[in-house]
Amino acid sequence: MRTIESLGSLADRTVIVRSDLNVPLADGVITDDGRIRASLTTIRELRAAGAKVVVISHLGRPKGAPEARYSLSPVAARMAELLEAPVQFVSETVGAEASAAVAALAPGDVVLLENLRFNAGETSSDDAERGAFAQQLAQLGDAFVSDGFGVVHRRQASVYDLAQLLPSAAGRLVAAELEVLRRLTDTPERPYTVVLGGSKVSDKLGVISHLLERVDTLLIGGGMLFTFLAAQGHRVGASLLEADQLDTVRGYLATAAERGVNIVLPSDVVVAAAFAADAAHETVPADAIESASFGASGLGLDIGPDSAAAFAAVIAESQTVFWNGPMGVFEMPAFAHGTRAVAQALTDTAGFTVVGGGDSAAAVRALGFADAQFGHISTGGGASLEFLEGKALPGLEVLA
Repeated sequence: MRTIESLGSLADRTVIVRSDLNVPLADGVITDDGRIRASLTTIRELRAAGAKVVVISHLGRPKGAPEARYSLSPVAARMAELLEAPVQFVSETVGAEASAAVAALAPGDVVLLENLRFNAGETSSDDAERGAFAQQLAQLGDAFVSDGFGVVHRRQASVYDLAQLLPSAAGRLVAAELEVLRRLTDTPERPYTVVLGGSKVSDKLGVISHLLERVDTLLIGGGMLFTFLAAQGHRVGASLLEADQLDTVRGYLATAAERGVNIVLPSDVVVAAAFAADAAHETVPADAIESASFGASGLGLDIGPDSAAAFAAVIAESQTVFWNGPMGVFEMPAFAHGTRAVAQALTDTAGFTVVGGGDSAAAVRALGFADAQFGHISTGGGASLEFLEGKALPGLEVLA
């Protein structure tokens, strides 16, 4: 994979950097700036090399047209604070205003252009439309650095097509993420444990199948655990259940048994009367969810304390741990204990620990953990999972 060194001298050259600045916002306020911080290593290096830096990114899921709530304006302000240098924000991605702002850059200057997904060409499945947008972007720079790991699994204009139009290379963040993922897939120290949570089994089908050939233990939590419990014949009340995945999960359980992989399901579950932060709740055995006071109307929203302790014990004995997906509805304090316990266990173990981006990264920060307490916090949940599934990632292939 081509690195920044392959681009030669960058002094006085305009370098377009595709970052992933897709941060969570609440009423226009950034609630987790982890992805902005992660982008700075490459941007600082390019500035120091005398490059004129044009940063591009998406935020949220606009439908190919401007939406004020998805503007990158707050990101530019926060980036300037963290960079301790001015970051000019331009309220368009391509056009006269963007071209003028880029033309006016001096070496070391940084400009952030508006949300890429305000242009339908960014995510278009039509090669011509996507390519036309990439051509407009390419006219703004002399070289391209791909540093948005969270989008390298997407065949999008700013990720895939643009890299073919300019001298291109991977940024430091993408290189670091790839090194970690290769360590997880090629040379993991054992015992190797993967903790999977989140809402749906269907989101993790490929990665579970692929990991069954590689790991020693799978710990299952989050909403997906109820499909596993149902596959074993247990009733799960009103808990999240993907009935169409029951046969697939039974197949995973059988394969794991054949391969000697230990799949650990929770022994107890926190069941609530409703999906609400203040809902009445109680802890019951995982194989007797409907024994709670709420009967068949109760729904599981977290793993229980015994399960959390058991998960932590497995993690403590592991030399490599990859975690993707919270154990419960961590946004509600009453149902955050399982996620907190797993995060704490990862910080306590002497092994190499990786938090797989997305909700997991947001959870550990929301619960007060620092990035430095983990071996690595990925910026790309979906990209990490697809890599671990063994899939080819277009945004990396184009940099080979």
